[in-house]
Amino acid sequence: MILTGLNFVAVTALVKHVGDAIPAAQSAFLRYLLGLVFVLPMIRPIRRARLTFRQLRLFTLRGAAHTVAVILWFYAMTRIPIAEVTAMNYMNPVYVTLGAALFMGEDLPPRRLAAVVMALIGALVILRPGLRELNAGHLAMVFTAMAFAAGYMITKRLSGEVSAAVIVGMLSITVTIGLAPFAWAVWVPVTGAQLLWLFAVACFATAGHYTMTLAFAAAPLTVTQPVTFLQLVWSVILGAAVFGEGVDPWVILGGVVIVAAVSFISWREARARRVVTPPPTGPRP
Repeated sequence: MILTGLNFVAVTALVKHVGDAIPAAQSAFLRYLLGLVFVLPMIRPIRRARLTFRQLRLFTLRGAAHTVAVILWFYAMTRIPIAEVTAMNYMNPVYVTLGAALFMGEDLPPRRLAAVVMALIGALVILRPGLRELNAGHLAMVFTAMAFAAGYMITKRLSGEVSAAVIVGMLSITVTIGLAPFAWAVWVPVTGAQLLWLFAVACFATAGHYTMTLAFAAAPLTVTQPVTFLQLVWSVILGAAVFGEGVDPWVILGGVVIVAAVSFISWREARARRVVTPPPTGPRP
């Protein structure tokens, strides 16, 4: 998870470096288009999956949600500091918890609801509406987290039906297709250097998802989730040292509150799973 955080901070830094010289939709499209090279090993599992019409529809909806989220995220990166983007990204699991309760009929016990409220308070600490000027980048990040959460809920439904390779491969394909018309509408000429930077974004993003998968396989969420706070630490250091962004203690405080709330939600879900699925009682090697 430490490596995951470093990979994703590298993604954030490279997108920040490219800046608004390329429109957000075009930058996102090129990142996914160049990243399709990593999808090649997944083509065979996708073909073997023999996806049903219902599954294809869910993959399409997931791709649409992710397309919107990625465009908004690339846009926010050019408008607000790296630390704020990172801290507000922590809200994704909170929106997933709320969405699962509202649309999928999952329980939302009082203590988990209290954690969700605390996370929302953390987001308000970061944004501080009425106490400072908010721009379109902040609004974009709010909807980014919501759109990512919608995609994650669909992924949760599909994860028990198809393999991880199919889920990752179909995401890359559908998002690339979804971004294409938006990129075409705002297309500007790009240089070879900009293409190299965006390919590096694809490499670090792929590495981040891979190391995150390894972390989830090696330890429960109750262990891995708190470590994600280090990503905010790297973001603050990077923003100050490389991009000259000020260190905002309110952003750090809000991020701590959100990570604490999300970690509590993860712990409650892990505990509930242990209650529902008791350990085997037979002989062990």
